[in-house]
Amino acid sequence: MAQDMSIESYLAQGGVLTNPSNVPPRYRAELMKLMATFVDSELAGAAGFADVINAGPGIKERIAAARIVLEKTDHADRVMRVMADFGVDTARYEQSHPWTARLPRDADIGARRGDHDMRLAVFNYPLDGWADAVVMNLLMGRAVAVQLAEFSLVSYQPLAEAFRAIAPVEARHAELAEEGLVRLLETGDRAALQASVAYWWPRVTSSFGAAASQKADSLRAMGLRRSTNAQLRARWESETSAILNRLGLEVPH
Repeated sequence: MAQDMSIESYLAQGGVLTNPSNVPPRYRAELMKLMATFVDSELAGAAGFADVINAGPGIKERIAAARIVLEKTDHADRVMRVMADFGVDTARYEQSHPWTARLPRDADIGARRGDHDMRLAVFNYPLDGWADAVVMNLLMGRAVAVQLAEFSLVSYQPLAEAFRAIAPVEARHAELAEEGLVRLLETGDRAALQASVAYWWPRVTSSFGAAASQKADSLRAMGLRRSTNAQLRARWESETSAILNRLGLEVPH
């Protein structure tokens, strides 16, 4: 970094930071929030999906579900190792939140977080059996793919590298969900699957946040975001709508 350039200007021009020693306080606070949101969402998501492993209709489906739970937990661990560089006691962190906690199925909290941790709001809702879990995993899996493409470019290099390693594995989770949904459409209740799409679509949509956000603008100035919430949401809607249309399912409006 040039001697006469502030860290803020450096980041605004695409610079990267590489270790906790050169991270300014405000940047550190936002970086920790980003990591906590990812970790908590992965651990909560894994906990919820673990409950439906044995509801899988066959051994292959159960193996795939178990692998997803294992890999999501590993992804949380990868990012927690970055958090540990900032002094976070990861062993205590893992035990400090009720990862299996869920709201009633008919709750509607929009994008609001719960009081227990930093998970995205969508991970506060319960899964309703195997088919519902497959639908949720497809819709949210596509959202995670869009978000990880964004996070793989964050200006804190160790975290960007972690996200780049995680991204292809998470993309495979969405592919497995699509494969599972194809099988369910061949043998299952199409109306029930459409109902699951209608249930999860607005809840996944909320995970992108408000279309206009001063917070997102501030994060872009720090190099912790590149795209707007609206751009990320539009990308997800386009890609996921194409999948649902191909499978003959209606896209909610």
